[in-house]
Amino acid sequence: MRASFSIRRAAAEALGTFFLVLIGPGAATVNAYSGGQLGSVGIALAFAFVVTAMIHAIGHLSGAHINPAVTLGFWWARRFPAGEVLPYILAQCSGAVAASYALRGIFGSAGGLGATLPRVSPASAFAIEWLLSFALMFVIMAVATDERVASGSAALAIGITVGFCALMGGPVTGASMNPARSLGPALAGNLWQEHWIYWVAPITGMMVAARVYELLRSTYPPPVPAGTVLGVQGPVPLPDGTTEGGGPHSS
Repeated sequence: MRASFSIRRAAAEALGTFFLVLIGPGAATVNAYSGGQLGSVGIALAFAFVVTAMIHAIGHLSGAHINPAVTLGFWWARRFPAGEVLPYILAQCSGAVAASYALRGIFGSAGGLGATLPRVSPASAFAIEWLLSFALMFVIMAVATDERVASGSAALAIGITVGFCALMGGPVTGASMNPARSLGPALAGNLWQEHWIYWVAPITGMMVAARVYELLRSTYPPPVPAGTVLGVQGPVPLPDGTTEGGGPHSS
């Protein structure tokens, strides 16, 4: 049963990432296609809204990581099983690529399909992506792992964080914070300029953020048992209401 449940979790991650890329980069594509009717604020809101919606839709199914860097950040903080990392990342990247090819089929190459291309120097782009990724993972760690945070705040807190990061970084780097989100448009549009930034910066930034949060909360015991599959709202429950680590679900 648990193997089947792992497959369903990966499928949920693929679907959630599909809609993240369809709506987020899709908004950038539509903005270019329509002559700029959405603007950078509209694109940022699209990202904020779709992330919030996907957390509500699949948070209880897979944890709604929808981002390889989040998965690796949880694993680096020893809050996600190593055996689940590769299936999650493959699912996330598959969903992102599928969405980008869907956009290409509908809109052609408009707006580079929302590809993340730096408009500043590589060093500046790396710094921006790293800091934004750090901020996002820091918020995720708070709402996902700390029982002192108000229950039910995860979707709104993470959606708002994605939104303000997109407002600040969108016009200069694309504010990716997500390797899968960058991979899809790059592959579908064959746009690979400084693509390494959009893997290295989010992954390292989120790994550091996860550990920093753990250090700040180090006087408090971990709220979930080892082996628990952690999502952005807390432990992901099995169908019987328990978690992989055997503890009760609380978020």
